[in-house]
Amino acid sequence: MKITLLGTGDAPGTPEIGCSCAACADAKNGTKSNRTRFSILVQTERGNVLIDTSPDMRAQLLRADIGHIDGVIWTHGHYDHYGGFPEFYRIQREVHVYGFKETVDYISEMVHFLDPVKHYVNFYEPFSLIGLEFSLFEVKHFPEKHPAGVMISDGRYKIVVSGDSEKDISEKSLAYIQNPDLFIVDAIVPPHMTVNKHMNSEEALEIAGRIHAKKTVLTHLSHFYGPHDSEAEKLPLGYDGMEFELE
Repeated sequence: MKITLLGTGDAPGTPEIGCSCAACADAKNGTKSNRTRFSILVQTERGNVLIDTSPDMRAQLLRADIGHIDGVIWTHGHYDHYGGFPEFYRIQREVHVYGFKETVDYISEMVHFLDPVKHYVNFYEPFSLIGLEFSLFEVKHFPEKHPAGVMISDGRYKIVVSGDSEKDISEKSLAYIQNPDLFIVDAIVPPHMTVNKHMNSEEALEIAGRIHAKKTVLTHLSHFYGPHDSEAEKLPLGYDGMEFELE
C-alpha cells in the first residue's frame, strides 16, 4: 500500500494570490512551501483511489503519472475538496464515488454533467476498494452536517485521515481510530493561532497522542506557517508529493 499526499494546502493554497508573506515568497521559488489543495492518493497493485478531488487535481495526477482512478472518496462538500472532479471530463467515464449520502448527492449535483456512479457509505461501516478496507468516521467541521474522516486498512497496517476537522472529535470516533500506523491530520495553522472549523498544530498533535498514532503528518496547511524547511524542523509537516509505503 502506498499513500501519496497529492496536495497539502488549505483552500487558497500557497502561495496565496496577492500575498508576499515569507511562506508565499518561498513557495514562488518552487520549494516545499508550494502547496496545492488537499487530495490524497491511495495505491495498491489493484488500483488507485483518491480521497477528495482537489481543484488542482489535473496537475497532481500528471505529476504522479496516474492515468486511471478506481474510486473517489469525498469527505465533505467544500469546494477545495471536490472542485477538481470535472477534470475527469473526456478522460474517464463512470467514475465511482463514495461518501455519506448527503455529501455524495450534493457534489454529484454540482458535477451532474459527469454523472458519477454513486455509492452511499454510512459512518463506521467498512467497504472494499482495490484490495483495501475503507471506512468513514464522523468528525466536526462546521457548517457541514456530516463531515468524515477516512480509515484505511490492508489487514496489517492502519492509516487514518482526519479530513477537515475541529478538535472536538467524538469519543466514538476516537475509539474507532485508535493505534494507527500513520495519522494524516488537518492542522491549518501553527500553534500560536486559533481558528474555527479546523485544528492548529498543537490541537492536531494532541489528537495524535490520544489515539496513540505511531507516525503523524500534518496537512491542509495555510501560509500562516513559515517557509516549509524551517517549520519542518519543529513540526511534522507534510508536503506535496510526500509518499509513504507500507508493506
